[in-house]
Amino acid sequence: MAVVNELIREESDGSISFGNYELAAKSKHDDFKHQGDIYKVKTFNEITKLEKNGSFVYESVPGTTVLNLNITEDGMSFGVEGKDNAQITVALEDEAEYSITVNGKDAGTIKTSLGGKLSLSAEFGSSHHVDVVIKKI
Repeated sequence: MAVVNELIREESDGSISFGNYELAAKSKHDDFKHQGDIYKVKTFNEITKLEKNGSFVYESVPGTTVLNLNITEDGMSFGVEGKDNAQITVALEDEAEYSITVNGKDAGTIKTSLGGKLSLSAEFGSSHHVDVVIKKI
């Protein structure tokens, strides 16, 4: 399993990785610049949270590590790792319908709330890693 010791980093493919669920104390990294946007991450074993330009993007309870987060006009994709199963909330378009794929398998469709939030569960099992793809229908 991998954590992001520097809390947030840019990957060679243009995506970002963030979070460290192994930390016992809250840690944060402000003003991380990536492709013209400013990100802020707060992370430790109880929660991981990401903001972009002051707006909510991602939150997990308990804390997780997110690998290769790629946000597009019609959704997002990322790998997520953690010690325990996690409840994940992401921000997307308001009142839109999205299909969710977890580890290549259809996990159904969900309509976002008025605030554009979508929640899902990550059940890690023995691998402690799942790949998530969220795509607008």
